[in-house]
Amino acid sequence: MINYYEILGVEPTCSPAEIKSSFRKKAKELHPDLKSSNHKSSEDLIRVLLDAYETLSNPLRRSDYDREFIRYSSRVRFNYREFLKSKKDDLVSQSKLIFYDLLNSEPEAALQLHEELSNRYEDFSLEHYLGHEDYMDCLFLMAEALEKKAEYIRACELYKSLCLLEFKKPYFHHFMEEVIDRLRSITCFKMTTCLAPQVSIKHIKDLIRFNFSRKDNAFFNKKIAEIYCTLGQKELALQYLHKGLRLDQKLPGVKKLKEKIGYSEFSAV
Repeated sequence: MINYYEILGVEPTCSPAEIKSSFRKKAKELHPDLKSSNHKSSEDLIRVLLDAYETLSNPLRRSDYDREFIRYSSRVRFNYREFLKSKKDDLVSQSKLIFYDLLNSEPEAALQLHEELSNRYEDFSLEHYLGHEDYMDCLFLMAEALEKKAEYIRACELYKSLCLLEFKKPYFHHFMEEVIDRLRSITCFKMTTCLAPQVSIKHIKDLIRFNFSRKDNAFFNKKIAEIYCTLGQKELALQYLHKGLRLDQKLPGVKKLKEKIGYSEFSAV
């Protein structure tokens, strides 16, 4: 794989302005009219230089290149991770290190570094230092890591952030169904086993506000009804069950819930 950063003479953490400046300088040096060397050789070098500039000056193409470059770098002598680690005061490098570790199955190191940077810098945000797509991928991987550690509230907040970002600027649409499934699993099943009922209800209500789909909202309302039923608050349980059934008349799993609430008794009143 050609190292476009080396071709341009810049670091992987360089800014767009540095890429542009270095390209102009290199292009002048390689211009065939200014060189006594082989004309054909100069043309080949300029072509590679142009490829490097066109790739790295385009945010989307650079993001794709960086991902491949990370994978490639891990297989060659150059230790990309150690390079990023050495740039301790460069928040771009540190943000890329978090993403790198998440991509390469080092979630603990990534989460620890993120926490350290968040504590050190009051306004630290990966969004400021990663491209839009890398940032969304990074959020997903961080949420996944937190979910595995049973840090459900933090994981849930990151998944919800992904949804909000997707609404503003679509990118994650192929994976949004999985994000919604994970939110459903966390809030409606995992949280309910370890958090206070009212806390679980709050998080489920937050998902209803996203208005993912009628079926999703019907399911969320049914789960709230179930929690209220266990609390003995049958009128509230009935209220949310009615909301769910209005959204989906074929809402599954309501027969036993109706019996517990005394659905027929309330309906007759």
